[in-house]
Amino acid sequence: MATFPVINLEKLNGEERAAAMEQIKDACENWGFFEVLNHGIPHDFLDTVERLTKEHYKKCMEQRFMELVASKALEGLEAEVTDMDWESTFFLRHLPESNMAEIPDLTDEYRRVMKEFAVKLEKLAEELLDLLCENLGLEKGYLKKAFYGAKGPTFGTKVSNYPPCPTPDKIKGLRAHTDAGGIILLFQDPVVGGLQLLKDGEWVDVPPLRHSIVINLGDQLEVITNGKYKSVEHRVIAQTNGARMSIASFYNPGSDAVIYPASQLIEEEKKEVYPKFVFEDYMKLYAGLKFESKKPRFAAMKAMETTAPIATA
Repeated sequence: MATFPVINLEKLNGEERAAAMEQIKDACENWGFFEVLNHGIPHDFLDTVERLTKEHYKKCMEQRFMELVASKALEGLEAEVTDMDWESTFFLRHLPESNMAEIPDLTDEYRRVMKEFAVKLEKLAEELLDLLCENLGLEKGYLKKAFYGAKGPTFGTKVSNYPPCPTPDKIKGLRAHTDAGGIILLFQDPVVGGLQLLKDGEWVDVPPLRHSIVINLGDQLEVITNGKYKSVEHRVIAQTNGARMSIASFYNPGSDAVIYPASQLIEEEKKEVYPKFVFEDYMKLYAGLKFESKKPRFAAMKAMETTAPIATA
């Protein structure tokens, strides 16, 4: 089994640029996931994000989670649970409009730090999209423009904690799925693992690595590249020891963005062309089918396309 791709972005600034770009290309084509180091976000800042996130969970979320576990009788599971996940989460929206002020229980410091983190991640997401453009032979800014609806992209963060689980064989931390959106940037626990991706029919661990950001590609990039890059199924395995922190930020198309394959990436001999649709319509479908195969979602969008063509003007 090949080694999970870890890419030092610092190498893009020197003589090793071509090799680093090739690493990114290979990761996008064969993994749908990679981990980046020296990404421009300071280590001490990431340490602060981690500390505040774990403090917030302990103070505001842990008791609530334990009450939920008790109410749903999840403590002594004997049969497998397939309709719930062993996770404690809250969501932050950044673009087009922030909801940060509406989230209860956040300290002023945590609010300020997460706002700053979102700005840094947005910049990194757009830099990465341009690297993908370069590898795909698309003009610089193509993917950012493709995601740009009337109000720009959609950008939000899912803050999760996966507490120790007494029966990890009976319930997943997070059930297997592909991500619906564009490009996902994950800051994960540096010690406690659990994230896995499906490669060549086998589940592969995504290694915890201090101060790294894990990148994965969503369904929309699969559509825009007409399948050259693919979103990949992944899951979180609950652990008996240690709580795992996960901060996943989703840089997605605007709700009204029209998504379709880039004309340069439609191979003439390849008859299958991915569908064209409005991102919001895809998300409505995804909401009910998240933990199912993506192929029927693409097929449903294709069927909608044939019955109601979308104007791009």
